[in-house]
Amino acid sequence: MAEIGTTPVTDGLKAAGGWNQAWDEAAAFDPDWMESFLAMGTTSWQRGVLDAKTLEFLAIAIDASCTHMYAPGVRRHIAKALDLGATPEEILAVLQAVAVLGIHSVALGAPILAQEMRDRGMPLPAAIDR
Repeated sequence: MAEIGTTPVTDGLKAAGGWNQAWDEAAAFDPDWMESFLAMGTTSWQRGVLDAKTLEFLAIAIDASCTHMYAPGVRRHIAKALDLGATPEEILAVLQAVAVLGIHSVALGAPILAQEMRDRGMPLPAAIDR
């Protein structure tokens, strides 16, 4: 962990082109917190347990997820994955797997919609009209 007041992880990400500009304000308000956050988030990368292509797949999944949706990161990590020998089919499989995160919205909302329709006496699709 970096000394309070130093930001080697932040500085390294900026130098490597991995900095998300959406973090600028948070880093300006509390650079020590940002440094701790980024150090925690990059620990698995630094340990070398996973190969570089797998790490790029994880980065694609994180950046493409419905809670993140950071296009510059998706582009950067897809490019690097391709450079490391990933196939388009592997990258598409990562994107398809992470797309499942968004299905929770439907799984949560559809039963609520059905209940609200029931409460109003509205007809439901035959498959759920019980």
